[in-house]
Amino acid sequence: MGILQPVIAAGPAQAQDAAESAAQQAADTQDVGALLAALADADPGEADRLAGQIRHIWDASGSASADYLLRRTRKAIEVEDLQAALAHATALTDHAPEFAQGWAERARTFYALDLYGPAISDLEHVLALNPQHFDAIMGLAVMLDQMGKPEDAYEAYLQVKAIHPHQAGLTEALERLEPQVRGKSL
Repeated sequence: MGILQPVIAAGPAQAQDAAESAAQQAADTQDVGALLAALADADPGEADRLAGQIRHIWDASGSASADYLLRRTRKAIEVEDLQAALAHATALTDHAPEFAQGWAERARTFYALDLYGPAISDLEHVLALNPQHFDAIMGLAVMLDQMGKPEDAYEAYLQVKAIHPHQAGLTEALERLEPQVRGKSL
């Protein structure tokens, strides 16, 4: 009976924490919507700031262990230990399959390993969870571009432009691909 008492005593506090976390996630969702709306019309300097705020919200998993795995994945990528990054990112997607950033980081790792098929598959997970994830759409566009699919890449770049018109590399990619796809039905 003594073993159950701490669990029972922690119950209301855990319920309150869960309620606060749910409320924070709802607020973050509303904040992201407002930030995305502002991002579409922002000047370049403001766009960088807004995109940073959006990414910060997207990085918050609501789980200490998922946040830890996200940090470990990014650190491994930073030091170019891609096998460790892949292991951490896979653990993250297994632990928190509804956390889009886990899939995004694993896609990034697969891309760094030149594994486009798994990277694209993971980006599909990201976009199923977060259709406005401009970094995932940009990553998809870059891979389609590198795979020699200019029409599909151009369409994806246009989707990024609708969300984040000042995304790094976007204008150059659109200008480069436009002559190839002009006059072709997308």
